[in-house]
Amino acid sequence: MSGPDNRAVIDLLTKGELTVRGQVREASNAVLLCSVALAGEEASCVYKPVAGERPLWDFPDGTLAQREVAAYELSEATGWGLVPPTVLRDGPYGEGMVQLWIEADPAASLLALTEDEQAGEGWKAVGPAQVGEDRTALLVHADSPELRRLAVLDAVINNGDRKGGHLLPAPDGRLYAIDHGVTFNVDDKLRTLLWGWAGEELPAEATEVLERLGGSLAPGTPLTTRLAELLTAAEVDALRGRVSALRATGRHPEPSGQWPAIPWPPV
Repeated sequence: MSGPDNRAVIDLLTKGELTVRGQVREASNAVLLCSVALAGEEASCVYKPVAGERPLWDFPDGTLAQREVAAYELSEATGWGLVPPTVLRDGPYGEGMVQLWIEADPAASLLALTEDEQAGEGWKAVGPAQVGEDRTALLVHADSPELRRLAVLDAVINNGDRKGGHLLPAPDGRLYAIDHGVTFNVDDKLRTLLWGWAGEELPAEATEVLERLGGSLAPGTPLTTRLAELLTAAEVDALRGRVSALRATGRHPEPSGQWPAIPWPPV
């Protein structure tokens, strides 16, 4: 959950001196590994400058960086704290997104392939996956409350790219999620590996959060005012619509069938 420590981290990320330490070469957009220091405090972070973004034809408005920050704001509004502290600020290569670096636990397992026809206890089935020229396996994800919260958040923000590599289970047991640049589209873009609960009734916790979120998204609220700085008015309206739809159905969304429901590559 978010709290006082989060506010201190936001202050560090916003005001601290950024020093570039390296670059993630395989990323499709510029991703720089940095340290940030302020008043004796230092942390590792990721800096994604807007100048390093590749244009997307289906996201003509705003920037990846703005949507990353908006995803953090929504995550905080739910109280689940699933997105690492994220800010929009100036850096060595201009304005960009700066996000606290999360060291994932290499022993944690959230995704798996099984030769069984059905998911075992503690797992939810996603669907068949090609693992060879003539062989398939069942792709499954963990049946955990934290991952289920993330599935709800992704439906709210309309995440078009929830891959396995974007899931960061921390050593303390918390789950974090990263890479939210392709979110908040006015059209249905949900593509995810977390389809295991598709069509199932939302847990009581999620319905309570969605009800509270609906109130927080009313015109003139602090959350809506903040989102208006990051998203278009149409995107904010569509966000309200998705929250209302989830509250009305009371169920996890299902694939639309109009395009591939799972992002590629899945990891």
